[in-house]
Amino acid sequence: MPTSSRRRDRPPPRTGTGERAVLTGFLDYLRESALSKVEGAPEQHVRTPGVASGTNLLGLIEHLTHVERHVFLGERTGDWSATFHADPEASTEDVLRGYRDAITAANRAIAACADLGLPAHEGTRDRPAPSMRWALTHMIEETGRHAGHLDILRERIDGHTGR
Repeated sequence: MPTSSRRRDRPPPRTGTGERAVLTGFLDYLRESALSKVEGAPEQHVRTPGVASGTNLLGLIEHLTHVERHVFLGERTGDWSATFHADPEASTEDVLRGYRDAITAANRAIAACADLGLPAHEGTRDRPAPSMRWALTHMIEETGRHAGHLDILRERIDGHTGR
């Protein structure tokens, strides 16, 4: 097991008093935490499973990309388990760029929503969209959970810890 490096944690954000600012501030904080776990990771390890389930750094970022696009943009995903696998032809930077692009698109949708009680996207007749409030709260939970997984996987690779 690699030796641990000095922990470099950033405290949670002070985002203001409004609900939207608090929710988006925490979500952005967690998104940045997830990205930081992969940036600078040794290339030979980004696809290496760190646990018995096969979970790896790039697979988690790929999954978060799909969830962002699903929750905020209404994009359908047929096989959620497949979202945990990055395209073997995609570079680390390609996968990170895809996540950043999904974040940018999601942030546009969030900014365009005048009221957090309104639907996050158009939805469909058989699957109505959740409220933007629910979407933001869910993405905080989802991103936080996977940021924790990324943290453990990265520490197992080279001892890098912290946010």
